[in-house]
Amino acid sequence: MTTKSIIDYAETEFRSMQEKPFGPVDSLILSQLAYIHFDGVVPGMSATTETVRIADSLMAEHFDTMFHEVRDSVSTRKLLFALASNPRFRDIKMTFYVSEFDPDEEKQFSALTYILPDKSSYIAFRGTDSTLIGWKEDLNMAFTYPVPSQIRASEYLLEVSKRLPGKLMTGGHSKGGNLAVYSALSAPQSIQNRIIQIYDHDGPGFRDGVLNSEGYKRIESKIQKTIPQSSIIGMLLEGHKKYTVVESTRIGVMQHDPFSWKISGGSFVTAEEVSDGAQYLNRTIREWVNSLSDEKREKFVDILFDVLDAGNAETFSDITLEWKRNFSAIFSAIRETDPEMKKFIMELMRDFGVIMLHNLRRNKRNPIPQIALN
Repeated sequence: MTTKSIIDYAETEFRSMQEKPFGPVDSLILSQLAYIHFDGVVPGMSATTETVRIADSLMAEHFDTMFHEVRDSVSTRKLLFALASNPRFRDIKMTFYVSEFDPDEEKQFSALTYILPDKSSYIAFRGTDSTLIGWKEDLNMAFTYPVPSQIRASEYLLEVSKRLPGKLMTGGHSKGGNLAVYSALSAPQSIQNRIIQIYDHDGPGFRDGVLNSEGYKRIESKIQKTIPQSSIIGMLLEGHKKYTVVESTRIGVMQHDPFSWKISGGSFVTAEEVSDGAQYLNRTIREWVNSLSDEKREKFVDILFDVLDAGNAETFSDITLEWKRNFSAIFSAIRETDPEMKKFIMELMRDFGVIMLHNLRRNKRNPIPQIALN
C-alpha cells in the first residue's frame, strides 16, 4: 500500500470541503501550521475581524521570523507553500493570531483561528515550542491545574466565540491538543453547544479527576484523539479513553512528529493499538508519577530545569548551539547540587527503577520492550 504524508496530502488532495468534509487529517495540517510565527502576517485580536487567506500568507519578507525555531522548519515551509496553492485550502481565512511568552508565569501560548468555506471556525492551539519555558509548563501539568496556557486557551475560545457566529471546532498537536480539550471543557454550556468537534493530536492528558467534571462529560463525545503507535506524549497523565492509533514512518518517541503520520485514501492509516513497548513505558511512567506527591513532582521539575538553565539558554537550540559552554555549565550545576537534592533525585530514580522491574515481570510475553522498532 502506497502511503502519503501530510505534505503529500496538501499537494494532491484537491477536493473541496463540500466534496470531502473537513476531517482529522485536515485538522492535523492546520494544527501544524499553528507552529508558524505569524506576527505581522495574520491579524491579531481586535474589535473588527480582519482576515488573511492562507494563499496570501506567503510573505517572503517575513520568512526569517515565520519559521525561526519552528520544529522541522523545512517541512513546515513546504507544507505552507502546498496549502497556499491548493484549492481545498488556499481560500481558508486566518485571523485572531495570538502569541504570548512569559518566563515569570512559565507560560508559552499561541493560537489562531481559521474560517472555513462553510463559515465554521477552527481554533488551533500551538503545541510546545523549542523554549525551555514551554517544556517546563508541560511538566508543570503534573502538579498544577490549570497551568497558565490552559487558562489563556479558555479565554481565547471565549473571545473568539463572541466575535464569530456559527459552529466552532478546536484542535491542536501535542500541548495544543490538551489546550483544545481544556478550552472546550471549561467553556460555558452555550459555547459547548456550538462546538461540533475537538481534535486532540497526541496531546497529554490531565490530572486525576478532570475527566470526571461535568464540563468534560458534556464535550466528551465530540473529542477525536489521534496518537501514533509508539505514543508517549499523548498517553501522559489521564487522557481521553477512546483514540485512533495512526501508523508512522518513524520509530519510538520520534513518531510524535506529524510529518511522519501515514495517510492513504485521504485518511490516516490506522493500527489496532499502541505498541507493546509504548504500553509498557507509559504504564511505568504513569505509576511512577502517581506515586509522587505534588510537592515531589514540583521539586523534581524545578531541579531539572534549574540544571538546564545553568548556561542561561532559552531554547534547546541554544543549549546545542554553544554546546561546550552550556554542557559544561549543566554538568557543573549537577556537581554543585547540594547533597539533599542529590539524595532526592537518587530516590526518585530508584523508585522509577523498581516500578520498571515490576512491570517487566508483569509483561512476561514481552520481557524486553522493543519501543524503537515500532
